[in-house]
Amino acid sequence: MSMTVTKSEFRDAMARVCAPVNVITSKGPAGRGGFTATAMCSVTDEPPTLLVCMNARSAQTGLFVENRRFCVNVLTPDHRDLAGLFAGQQSDMEARYAAADWLDLPSGNQALADAIVSFDCRLIEARPVGTHNIFIGEVVGIRCRKDGEALLYFDRGYVNVASEARSAAG
Repeated sequence: MSMTVTKSEFRDAMARVCAPVNVITSKGPAGRGGFTATAMCSVTDEPPTLLVCMNARSAQTGLFVENRRFCVNVLTPDHRDLAGLFAGQQSDMEARYAAADWLDLPSGNQALADAIVSFDCRLIEARPVGTHNIFIGEVVGIRCRKDGEALLYFDRGYVNVASEARSAAG
């Protein structure tokens, strides 16, 4: 098997994959950090474990590793601006956090108060792969709303599938 896929071919193909938009936060001895990510998924349910990917060039890598914890906050369409801030539109971390309401969790992490769901995780492994770091976390707590819709990312833009589906059925 000698086929080669270029970086641009891969990126263009991945743009066609719909994913939830998440703000990944961490608060601990190294301070408070956070970034926007769509690269998040379940690993196993026994024990409950998920993974997130962070660009290896991020200055926050050490903070997340030293804190040994992170929280995955699944965003709603109301959080588009917040997603942009945590994606780097705002470099000042305190300004990023000031743009939303946060709740303190028993682990020491903070969760977005109105996230669809927040997964509070203990970092069990950090592994570099290519241009990114994979953070694997055991889920130690969950906050979940019964209402709302997730903000999704597809074809390099935000979409709201549930609202669009209701409009089409309308």
